[in-house]
Amino acid sequence: MPSSMTFRTRSGRLLPAIIVAMLLASCSGQAPQAPTESVQGAASGSSDYYLQQAQQSGDDNKADWQLLAVRALIREGKVPQAAEQLAKVPQNLTAAQTREQQLTSAEVQVAQKNYQAAATSLSQIDPGNLTNDQKARYYQAQIDASQGRTSLGLIRAYIAQEPLVQGKLHQDNIDQTWTALTQMSAQDVNSIVINADENTLQGWLDLLSVWQSNKQDPDLLKAGIKDWQRRYPVNPAAKTLPTQLNNVLNFQPASTGKIALFLPMSGPAQVYGNAISQGFNAAMNGQLSQPAPQATPADPNTQTQPPADPNAAVSTSAPDASQPQTDPAQAQPVATPAVTAPVASSNAQVKVYDTNGQPLAALLTQAQQDGATLVVGPLLKDQVNELSSDQTPLNVLALNQPETEKNSPNICYFALSPEDEAQDAARHMWAEQKRMPLLLVPRGNFGDRIAQAFANEWQKLGGQTVLKQGLGSAGELRSSIGSGIRLTGTPVIATDAAAPAQSQGVTIGGITIPAPPTDAQITQGSSGGAVDSVYVVATQSELTLIKPMLDLAVNGRVHPSVYASSRSYQAGAGPDYRLEMEGVQFSDIPLLAGVNPALMQQAAAKFGNDYSLVRLYAMGIDAWSLANHFSQMRTLPGFQVSGSTGDLSANENCVIHRKLPWLQYRQGSLVPVSS
Repeated sequence: MPSSMTFRTRSGRLLPAIIVAMLLASCSGQAPQAPTESVQGAASGSSDYYLQQAQQSGDDNKADWQLLAVRALIREGKVPQAAEQLAKVPQNLTAAQTREQQLTSAEVQVAQKNYQAAATSLSQIDPGNLTNDQKARYYQAQIDASQGRTSLGLIRAYIAQEPLVQGKLHQDNIDQTWTALTQMSAQDVNSIVINADENTLQGWLDLLSVWQSNKQDPDLLKAGIKDWQRRYPVNPAAKTLPTQLNNVLNFQPASTGKIALFLPMSGPAQVYGNAISQGFNAAMNGQLSQPAPQATPADPNTQTQPPADPNAAVSTSAPDASQPQTDPAQAQPVATPAVTAPVASSNAQVKVYDTNGQPLAALLTQAQQDGATLVVGPLLKDQVNELSSDQTPLNVLALNQPETEKNSPNICYFALSPEDEAQDAARHMWAEQKRMPLLLVPRGNFGDRIAQAFANEWQKLGGQTVLKQGLGSAGELRSSIGSGIRLTGTPVIATDAAAPAQSQGVTIGGITIPAPPTDAQITQGSSGGAVDSVYVVATQSELTLIKPMLDLAVNGRVHPSVYASSRSYQAGAGPDYRLEMEGVQFSDIPLLAGVNPALMQQAAAKFGNDYSLVRLYAMGIDAWSLANHFSQMRTLPGFQVSGSTGDLSANENCVIHRKLPWLQYRQGSLVPVSS
């Protein structure tokens, strides 16, 4: 009987087990010597696999495995380990390995959000020497390093990457190219100088021109797109249209035959629901151009005391309704662009549903059973947050915003939110060449939300640090009026993914210790600092205290520009106040800015000069216009409605943003700020 430590061959001869083991060891020892995929390839394996192979490989192939491991670590989100492994790559590399190391190094810098260093690294690489896979990565790194800030270089990177990607990545490339183009200002587009051989770029720019000329008319836009496709048959967008433009070709207007109006018509928020409902009905019935009626006594059934917490409703930037109000004619009307007349339709049927105390899901079911095709509302934020979980086939124009934006194909969000107003302020101040803003906002969650919205928008525009200082009560302000307000603050860290990286904190035991602010993040001293502008969110009485305190904060000739939210503008601003506010700019809805004096007088009389309710009345007017243009807002990129609450446009999630007119106190008068 043969020993168990021997093996029988086919010929019957026995081989000692030790020889078999040596043969197996020899075969396994050769496996890791050469990578099974090119170092310039997809790197689809795991980092653990590549690191194991690198450990077992000889010097000739070790660098290939290490570079593949670095890319896998980036893909797995292990950025510190990727940087550590990149530093271990040897220096004596082949030309191909050197090119891969340079590209991988830039990708690590992008993953670290060190975008300036990544841009420098990429500028030292000649894409002509790269493989197609490497070129796709090279252009993606360029795109990522731009942080979403539109430029001609970014658009060229998208165009160069397009033939190198397939499937979903190809559609994403087309969509992102279009987004970058539509985000360019008219001035930037007009200043573009293209090379003679850039036919693809020329085609994209012509498509942009077609869109800009016809975006307000779906039928003309459809015809323009089809004509463009015939003129540019080889342009990649002619074969694969951007998703937004493809939606244009399939555009169908939504039915507004039966509208369900979801509002609080009882309870503490009834006063808000009534104001919106009255504006909605006035627009629907074409009653907005009538002469202002005589003031009539308030209806005790509708003019109830506002809730103690106005932030629970929609107009969180409105002034305190309990403060004295007087004739709004004391504030001089200003000339602003005409407002688009709301669509009047005698055929529409509107039914009001009281949302107070009723589950949203039950209301949606009832509205659907009643034959509604469109829901306008709800108003209160907690019910708006429920919308995403309550599945409904109805189109919904919500009158508030959810805590987190979500893209639902049948929902748009329209709110008079202070966050939206703060974003508009950021854009306005940036356009006025301000670069170091200080925010003076109420302490607490309300002020934090405003500051966060401003900072996110500011850094999208290319700005850096935004400073924030919390304001106390009017009593606290009075007690500190002699000392003034120091132009200092704490940095607001942008939460938007496209924002530049801030200094990282240290996490120990699950607790993150924030990094201390850098010298560039916090202004030193009360004068001579970097703050060049101040955005104040305060009531009229509070701003009366804050403005002179800001004047005291600066000893030199150059004072920071002061901007205020609509919270500070209300009836009762007499000539003394207007003189004290010299130079201050503030934003407000077009109706209150003087676009339609007759309608303003009508609304002011209706609501006893309560500007907070006038704003909600204007919101109801615009809700009717948006309801009649729901499909355009939901589908057509760049579609706008000039309304009583601002120039309205929707982002990709159909959250409707408002561009507001800006006014300035000058020599006791109110004048428009030229844009």
